[in-house]
Amino acid sequence: MFISAVAAIGAVLPMAATLSASTARVHKASQIVTVKQVTDETGRAVLVPFKVNRIVSLAPNITETIYALGLESKLAGDTDYCDTPAAAKLKPHVGSMLNPSLEAIVALHPDLVLAAANSANRRETVDALARLGVAVYATDSRTVRGMFESITHISSLAGAAQQGTALVARLQARIDALQTRLAERPLVHVLFVVWEDPLITIGQNTFIADALRWSGAESVVIAKQDWPQLALEEVVRLEPEYIVFTGSHSGSSAAQMSDLRSRPMWKGLRAVELGHVVNISEEIDRPAPGLIDAIEELAHKLHPDAFPGENTSAMNHAPADIRIDVGEEGKSCAH
Repeated sequence: MFISAVAAIGAVLPMAATLSASTARVHKASQIVTVKQVTDETGRAVLVPFKVNRIVSLAPNITETIYALGLESKLAGDTDYCDTPAAAKLKPHVGSMLNPSLEAIVALHPDLVLAAANSANRRETVDALARLGVAVYATDSRTVRGMFESITHISSLAGAAQQGTALVARLQARIDALQTRLAERPLVHVLFVVWEDPLITIGQNTFIADALRWSGAESVVIAKQDWPQLALEEVVRLEPEYIVFTGSHSGSSAAQMSDLRSRPMWKGLRAVELGHVVNISEEIDRPAPGLIDAIEELAHKLHPDAFPGENTSAMNHAPADIRIDVGEEGKSCAH
């Protein structure tokens, strides 16, 4: 397991801990807190209270996961960019992802701060909070299955292991059903556009590249760099079958295609000539439960023959449809 249970007694300085073979207690603001040692997804050892009541999220994907688990009553605060679901915007904010306010985080008195190591937050932020005695668990989801593991870890730390198991099972069932539909179909070669000017795409080790594979696609770009910059001449040489944009770009697929057909370099691409330009939910950019929605949406658009008679939008699940209901108590807001 990712948790090494530690139980013990020790006299310690405020905001610090002493471990013996089996126990640990932290004296924090004149309050003794029993903690356990866990290893986060970046390999850091972290002392986390056995009972976590107040959580601060430093990334939109983590906030979305907390809501999907039905644990919003434990969410004491999040960032300015946490916008899914809409209720997350009403939580106290601690600033940006790259440079959150340490003072604002500490003022919320979190039992646990959750960070996203590879997609949102800096190691310097995690280390600075740790020096202040704040427990910070960093996730590092680089694949869809890695995202499932992060959900399991977060739910276990928050004392909601059952909700985590149920949520992962539901998401896994949808992925399994999708793979049954796409079985034996060749992967579609796509250019995934992260940014248009300059043109930035994805490397092969990103969670988006893994999501593409679950959608029945793969990037035409092979790069170890996570977010490589690409020249348009190289796109012409690679000749992608489809070009994929996200909702953060301009409007619908039709609008995107019309725009590309007006540009000298883009309009010569066969994918543009054939109308093989798709615009999907920006949930594809987040390793969170909504990522499964985007995977299903993209699979429908790239492999319509695998879903005869089905509307693309029929496979989309709003975050409210994903969340695990934990009753009225779990629906109250933290202050």
